[in-house]
Amino acid sequence: MTTLLERILPTVQKPARYVGGEYNQIVKDKSQVHVRVAFCFPDTYEIGMSNLGMRILYGVMNNQPDVWCERVFAPWGDMEAQMRKHALPLWALESHDPVKDFDLIAFTVGYEMSYANILNMLNLAQVPLHAADRHDLKNIVFAGGACMYNPEPLADFIDFFSLGEGEDSTVEILDLYRKAKSEHWTKDQFLLEVSKIEGIYVPSFYEHTYHEDGTLQAITPKNGAPKTVKKRIVHDLDHAFYPTKDIVPSTEIVHDRTNLEVFRGCIRGCRFCQAGFTYRPVRPRSVEVLTQQAKEALEDSGNHEITLSSLSTSDYKHLEALANALLDYCSPRKINLSLPSLRADNFSRELMLKVQKVRKSGLTFAPEAGTQRLRDAINKNVTEEDVLETCATAFEGGWSSVKLYFMLGLPTETDEDVLGIADLVYKILKTWQEKATNRKRGCRISVATAYFVPKPFTPFQWEAQISPEEYTRRQRLLKEHMPAKSVDYKWHESSLSRLEAVLARGDRRLGAVLEHAVLHGAKLDGWDEYFRYDLWLDAFQACGIDPDFYTRERSEDELLPWDTIDVGVTKKFLQKERKAAYASTITPDCRTQCTGCGANLLYPEGPCDA
Repeated sequence: MTTLLERILPTVQKPARYVGGEYNQIVKDKSQVHVRVAFCFPDTYEIGMSNLGMRILYGVMNNQPDVWCERVFAPWGDMEAQMRKHALPLWALESHDPVKDFDLIAFTVGYEMSYANILNMLNLAQVPLHAADRHDLKNIVFAGGACMYNPEPLADFIDFFSLGEGEDSTVEILDLYRKAKSEHWTKDQFLLEVSKIEGIYVPSFYEHTYHEDGTLQAITPKNGAPKTVKKRIVHDLDHAFYPTKDIVPSTEIVHDRTNLEVFRGCIRGCRFCQAGFTYRPVRPRSVEVLTQQAKEALEDSGNHEITLSSLSTSDYKHLEALANALLDYCSPRKINLSLPSLRADNFSRELMLKVQKVRKSGLTFAPEAGTQRLRDAINKNVTEEDVLETCATAFEGGWSSVKLYFMLGLPTETDEDVLGIADLVYKILKTWQEKATNRKRGCRISVATAYFVPKPFTPFQWEAQISPEEYTRRQRLLKEHMPAKSVDYKWHESSLSRLEAVLARGDRRLGAVLEHAVLHGAKLDGWDEYFRYDLWLDAFQACGIDPDFYTRERSEDELLPWDTIDVGVTKKFLQKERKAAYASTITPDCRTQCTGCGANLLYPEGPCDA
């Protein structure tokens, strides 16, 4: 295999994607390894190597003395063509051994549009696609990640799902598999026992039946499986694993820097945001631990940039103290400290001036909606005054570029709300004209609009997604009224977000659609070069499934495919928040007042507060 691979590499783009050998990669003696894990990221190397979750679990698994976890990424189209031409099976980077030789095949999934890559990677690995066709302990396939809170579209292909944060549950899975392998269990025995681990969902242990209208009639547990499966969380982040000796990529990746995770969860309750609800409760790391982790990671990797990672970094209570501690280390060494995920309502000019001493970058904010009524409906808790004051502060401090993110198609949105985006952008432009201290550089405002996708475990999980035709009409309406001068307006294409909505709220009947699309060429759907909507439409038609069934409005009484999963936030709370959205009523953040969502029961050690 290695000789063949060496002959193929000169014929493909970015061959460093496929060879491994990076600094800090983990290589073990096979004779001392009892369990081998092929850890798969269903996208390209440069995307997967930028994923902090994958780096964490790679370290967690390899910390087990007799476990060897190796990385596997989806090949680019040119490499896939060579692999199929030469019957070269998908391999792991560290050993170059075929994935089909591994005990466990694990996927971390963060985006619905990578579902096709999961099937395509199994196909390239020459591993049977269907879980029912894999009969023994070898090649057990499991999946976890931010996207797996509705696992049903992948139920035919994945043996079990690990729900929530995996640092603890992954070790428990490996311990059980080690025992099963030593004692020569059957696959059924292993699945029965693994289903008893908190946070593990075995889809074959649940029978789904449907009404004549296509809606779910019942979800019936079998084999003693629990009625609902509760997600796992890490309770003490200060003592959780963090990869200070991280793999240094041998080629450029998307986020080529050190990522420092300051806390998990979010005190906000934006009603469209799945992560804001599924990552609850809020759990911080201490300034002392973060500072030490940052120094160790930067010294080991040689990176010249570090970014503070969370859902809302400016909500970290001790942000100023942390930034000061990091700047004391970073500034003399010309290391850039980046603060993403800023909010317009708690922007600190003093802090940003300190941070930008090494390198001044643009500012990014996400007002999400153009009018106050709609921002209140989605519980954004940001006012127009907040946005304009923040921009004025930035312009007075020497900034001249701002990126703004909005959504089109939010529940209750009207044309007035759409035009409100253009009006807000015009006011920001006027603010620059009034407040800028360096007008020679000009003003650059980048505006991007996304097509709203209703997601499970949000107050909008029951909402319809507007049609692609209506989305396009609203996008054109906005474009016609957008101030042309100094504004760069970009928007998401409708077809990709439409398919994302179908997969996000899909049931296990979509497995047939996924398989048909992949076997007819679907892959790398997150990349414009490869996404082909026609393949998916053909697959829906061939399988007799109407995609509009999954983008319709749902009754609050309807049984949902993901009702087997418990993320800690109650359905009653989500329904209450949905009613508040239609009344454009604000719900306070968790730091101001506990709203009784239920997530606090997952974390009895302390309040949901960072």
